[in-house]
Amino acid sequence: MRALDQLASWKGRFGVHAAREVAKLLDQLRRARIRAPQDLIRFHEIVLYLRAYPASPRVADLADEILFHFADRVSQVDRDPFEDPEISGIAGSGLSTNFSYEVALSLATRHADSIRIDWDRYEHADRLGPQLARFLPLAGEDATVEPHVDWRRWFESSDCDLGWLLHRIEPPIYDLLEIPLRWELGNSSAARSFTRIPRDIFYHDGPFLTRRDVSLEAEFAAPRIPVERVSPAHEIVGLIIDTSAVRYRELWGFTHPDVVHVYYADLGRGVDIFFFGVPPESRLPLRAYHCGMYFKNGVPMGYVEGLSLFERMEVGFNLYYTFREGETAWLYARLLKLFREQLGVTCYSVDPYQLGHENDEAIDSGAFWFYRKQGFRTTSAEIEPLLAREERRIASNPGYRTSKAALRKLARAALIYGGGPEWDHFELRKLGTMPPLSPALIRAKRAPEEAVYLRAMQRDRKLRARILSPDPVEPVSSDGIRN
Repeated sequence: MRALDQLASWKGRFGVHAAREVAKLLDQLRRARIRAPQDLIRFHEIVLYLRAYPASPRVADLADEILFHFADRVSQVDRDPFEDPEISGIAGSGLSTNFSYEVALSLATRHADSIRIDWDRYEHADRLGPQLARFLPLAGEDATVEPHVDWRRWFESSDCDLGWLLHRIEPPIYDLLEIPLRWELGNSSAARSFTRIPRDIFYHDGPFLTRRDVSLEAEFAAPRIPVERVSPAHEIVGLIIDTSAVRYRELWGFTHPDVVHVYYADLGRGVDIFFFGVPPESRLPLRAYHCGMYFKNGVPMGYVEGLSLFERMEVGFNLYYTFREGETAWLYARLLKLFREQLGVTCYSVDPYQLGHENDEAIDSGAFWFYRKQGFRTTSAEIEPLLAREERRIASNPGYRTSKAALRKLARAALIYGGGPEWDHFELRKLGTMPPLSPALIRAKRAPEEAVYLRAMQRDRKLRARILSPDPVEPVSSDGIRN
């Protein structure tokens, strides 16, 4: 695997010489047979990275050629390692998991030939029996007189499929059944190897923009990011759902997307984002909700989720591990700028989980320092001495690395950027009950787009003062009006 090691060493290096060397290695590995599953997985991730950050048209073309034929490679090795959630979604592999009703219906509608009930892993098939008995009278008769009914046999012998079942069972009941679904990706466009959106490729011919090149304040002061509405949006929303599902992930906004109000923005340097909220029936009682997925040169790179209250947004930023050696700080700054312009939010909070609290992945990636070095402040006075000590050590020794134990302590409290000190210790759970909303705000909450509600809330200074007050909020009725 010497050639694979060499290819990995060229990630993030650009210029004519780098492009030539990367293309030569890709051409060599394109014709090589890789027998070990872990080596093949590593090969896939390096090539996918190079497709997202190509140094030349030749590199992009070779990367696509390798990725578009990857199912053939996977068919020649043990496929089990490819189903690990960390790397799932590669062409030629499959996955088995429980999806929510909404995601299962979306997948069954668009991928009917490749997704089915995974009976071999269905530990609670007896739960499905009473539901099948409702729709298959003879199966119901069998259950009446037989102690052990073969529900799988009844289902398959009746020419039923997943779509048939989903259109007959109510969503809450389906979720309780815990039905595992088997999705064989093959050469599906949903596979990570294949998923693309069309765009002109941005070729990197110079160094990446590093954290030192990025200033949040400078980004906020830069020209406004143009935004346009996407219509129709069902195709891109379906692609987003697929991209998340093959990674065993569901997001509230992807599960309940507002397909009528989907927006697109070109963030620059080959990065696109599609973002949207949720329809009125799926909205949160108090906070406004928005989410989006971003792409690098057409390749899905990660997703973002925002929960907004007045001018404050809790930001969940998720970059797929394959692309963590790219221009992450610049990308994050552009996303915050976009939400600032579109939603009027000026204060950004990062939950402890995102920093590493009970999240080993964030600890391993040093997530705390990613945010801290962009100007985020800790919300805990108890953590400040440890933070000051670690920053002194880093300043005096560039090679110093904070221990995992220290990172776990630093991650116990949220980080925040912007806003006044009144936000430093705000927690939704401290409100206890739903705060009173004016009739105007309630109407805005039900508006076609939730941004209307958020803008109206930002103008309600009395409600803001009340929510941020240390005094408890008096109970209100279910419709948000004070009792």
